Amino acid sequence: MKKLYLIGNQKMNMTYSELEPYFEKLTEIASHSTNVVGVCVPYVYINLAKYMLDGSKVLFGAENMHYEDKGAFTGEISAQMLNDFGCDLVIIGHSERRQYFAETDEQVNLKVKKALETGITPIVCFGETLEEREQGLTHTVIERQLTGALADISEEDMGRLIFAYEPVWAIGTGVSATPEQAEEICLFAKKLLKEQYMVNDCIMLYGGSLKPSNAQEILSKPSINGGLIGGACLKVSDFEQLINTKVE
Repeated sequence: MKKLYLIGNQKMNMTYSELEPYFEKLTEIASHSTNVVGVCVPYVYINLAKYMLDGSKVLFGAENMHYEDKGAFTGEISAQMLNDFGCDLVIIGHSERRQYFAETDEQVNLKVKKALETGITPIVCFGETLEEREQGLTHTVIERQLTGALADISEEDMGRLIFAYEPVWAIGTGVSATPEQAEEICLFAKKLLKEQYMVNDCIMLYGGSLKPSNAQEILSKPSINGGLIGGACLKVSDFEQLINTKVE
């Protein structure tokens, strides 16, 4: 069976009273799964995640971070702050960060470097908008995002990254890419990484309205190693179904 990586991205959702039973149940679910399970939570709940998930099979982390170690960056969080709480993961370059907070490829690159320097595994996101897809620019946009994000990253460090293809037109819309569309782009990204960065194998996730009803078909594609899961991770019963997905 293929080992899958199922990472939840809670975004700006859930409260303390909801997360306590959620983490308790997630720990139990992960303990029986052969897949890799993780969850990235809002900053204010990282300490709760550490308290309840540390020592379990559930990896935990943050949804974003700054690339500077410290300074006058009101409202931001540094990689060292995340490291203080033992974060395993951090999502970098999510389309919502790019769209709503004007995050650039250069900033993504700085964040990737800082996460690696601090020992946190970056989940590097990339993906095209609907307009870009309709204009036939998908491959061009993804190559630009990946080469921008990976500038000056060593070959050794490339092996420490997780990648997530998130077509912007499928995030939070309820419309998922078809399994064939997801496979095409994940394969394109893997070929690009191999040709330009000598990455012979990497963890490539699909994100974008992944849910129990389409997970089996999408996750069975050969170039897809798991999912970065938004809405479907908020309800633990839905997340459980994804975590228990088994594919050849």
